[in-house]
Amino acid sequence: MADREPDEPRNALLPQLRFDELLDELISRVTQIRATRDRVQQLLQGVLAVSGGLELDQVLSTIIATATELVDARYGALGVIDGRGDRLERFVTVGLSQQEIDAIGPYPTGMGLLGQLIRHPAPLRLPDIAGHEASFGFPDNHPPMRTFLGVPIRVRDKVYGNLYLTEKHGGAQFDADDETLLTTLAAAAGVAIDNARLYDEAQRRQRRMEVTAELTRGLLSGADSRDVLAVLVERVRDMAGAELVLVMLPDAASENLTVHVAAGLGADRVRGTSLPIADSEVGSVFVAGAGHAVVDGEREPQPVWKNLGLGPAYIAPLGAAGKVRGVLVAGKRFGALPFDAVDTHMLTEVGGQAAVALELADRRADVDLLNLYSDRDRIGRDLHDLAIQRLFATGMTLQSVLKITEKQAVRDRVNKAVSELDDTIKVIRSTIFALSEHATTDEVPGLRSQVLRLCQDVADLLGFSPAVRFTGPVDYEVSDAVAEHALAVTREALSNVARHAKATKVEVDVATADGFLALRVADDGVGLPEGGRRSGLGNLAERAAALGGEFTTGPGEEGGTVLVWRVPLDD
Repeated sequence: MADREPDEPRNALLPQLRFDELLDELISRVTQIRATRDRVQQLLQGVLAVSGGLELDQVLSTIIATATELVDARYGALGVIDGRGDRLERFVTVGLSQQEIDAIGPYPTGMGLLGQLIRHPAPLRLPDIAGHEASFGFPDNHPPMRTFLGVPIRVRDKVYGNLYLTEKHGGAQFDADDETLLTTLAAAAGVAIDNARLYDEAQRRQRRMEVTAELTRGLLSGADSRDVLAVLVERVRDMAGAELVLVMLPDAASENLTVHVAAGLGADRVRGTSLPIADSEVGSVFVAGAGHAVVDGEREPQPVWKNLGLGPAYIAPLGAAGKVRGVLVAGKRFGALPFDAVDTHMLTEVGGQAAVALELADRRADVDLLNLYSDRDRIGRDLHDLAIQRLFATGMTLQSVLKITEKQAVRDRVNKAVSELDDTIKVIRSTIFALSEHATTDEVPGLRSQVLRLCQDVADLLGFSPAVRFTGPVDYEVSDAVAEHALAVTREALSNVARHAKATKVEVDVATADGFLALRVADDGVGLPEGGRRSGLGNLAERAAALGGEFTTGPGEEGGTVLVWRVPLDD
């Protein structure tokens, strides 16, 4: 029997797989499972992280930091869309230092590729940013970025903002798993943002109520309106996160708006500055009664705005249209995003409260002024009906003594007493006229107050205060032109007394009677020098002659000098 060929191996038709290849495949599968498990665990941790806070700023920062770590990106940002839905009002970044942020300049507002997600809220994954049609490059000093992954964040079925991730570590591209993880995180972030936003609104409402209560307490306590507004702008600056807050009020002629109170950066520099109502942003708000947002690049609400390093601002009217009392201006640093809708609503509400504060302050001032005038009228009536009548009766009694006495010394003393009573009555009547003058602080001061101020100013030179007496309604009867001459005469006369008279007392009498203004200055000094006049008296005579009046000087009854300057009053 012929020899058989040896049997072929049973596994000759099976794949020739080596044991080490099977092991590598098994390890790879296990590694993928572990990686998936780790990423799922990382996602769960991220969801817990973003859901654990209530402060909105903290929640937003946590979301973008978690997203960056989850997809292994180098740079990340979260953009919040404004109420109109066409631009960003907030931008939170991760991966950039403050120096890099300052070098880049203002935060983006939603143009280019960032605006693509605003216009089309759907996940967007790109291998190269520059290759997208909506991209038009980066600003100067911006770090290079190539790969991109963006997903929208929805809050109650409305797009709240977008997550932007760039530059995956190792030069790799973002894949579908990264997109899925980020989309899942965005869904959890929407819930966290909604809770934080509700909490933030509750906190802001509470702070507004506290500010309103503080404002009301200040008004009811009788505090000055400027002090109340100063506290108000401090509170507003804190609530709105502003660098500078100020209140501008119209001047008496309502042609300019002037900064009355300010708090924050550069407050001392802007306080007291004015802007025309006719051609300014603040003037437009004052006239229209509607708030206005100023962003970088538009006209500034203050000439020194950019010099202070400020950019976006919001101008709120103090009051409703037609009854605007002023404007409230809040500004942020240059490059910051504009105030969001919540802040602008708060600033508008506070502006309304400030208008109420000013209105109440004015009404309280009116009441105080009416009470003051009422007291003055009562005092004037009492002086006229009681004091003057009693003095007049006393004078008549003294005059009756003249009929029963024959001693000349007694008659002289009685006549002198009657004369002094008559002078006292004139002083009281002059005081009644002064009490009846209900002039406001905005009006030009009258002759009476200017003479009193002049006598106070010269008191240091004299070493004592002159005695001043007014007779008649000098503020009503003396024209501005004549009053100007009278003040110059009084100033020259008192100056001469201070320099030459060596007096210990001076009396200044200003009287209007019989169509004339009589100014009398008497001192108890050394008198006029022999054979001449004091320097400057010639000018006083010329002033009197120019007005059709007269000027005389001479010794007093008890020494010293008496100067009389008398001119006719205008019709």
